[in-house]
Amino acid sequence: MTAPPTPPHPVIARTFTQRLSSTPRAARLARHLALHQLHSWGIPHGSDTSDKVAVIVAELAANAVTHGRVPGRDFELRLALVTGSVRVEVTDTRAESRPPAPGVVPRTGPLDEGGRGLVLVDALADRWEVLDREPPAKTVRAEVDLPVRGRSVMRQLAAQTDRELQVPKEPLT
Repeated sequence: MTAPPTPPHPVIARTFTQRLSSTPRAARLARHLALHQLHSWGIPHGSDTSDKVAVIVAELAANAVTHGRVPGRDFELRLALVTGSVRVEVTDTRAESRPPAPGVVPRTGPLDEGGRGLVLVDALADRWEVLDREPPAKTVRAEVDLPVRGRSVMRQLAAQTDRELQVPKEPLT
């Protein structure tokens, strides 16, 4: 059973965006960058959320360099800490090569050499979808919900942002 599509206007607390070359090495780097970014946001290595996001990023980045590669064009990794979840977006420049929709990902046999990436994304993500982008491009977006105790990360980041935005008041003369 597929979860409902991503809510249209969640509150975004933090974002991270990185363009990477369409190579297997860059796909591996995307996973490492994602783990580092999550850790800096207070989602520790080895947590359920971190582990799920790591697999999703690895699979989507591998798909971008394998099936979405256009010579000379990069793919983009974007992470966002949104209300109650971590959003992963991987964009490539090959719009005509669309993955199957959520909920209709074909299952693979035990001896098949490939085809497990989106099965993993479908199993680990709480929601995912494929979006068309301009110029001809596509984005695969997946979200992993934060556990209730992990939502305190959002409150901590909001408080930190509030502190960063406060400007010291000058005394009136």
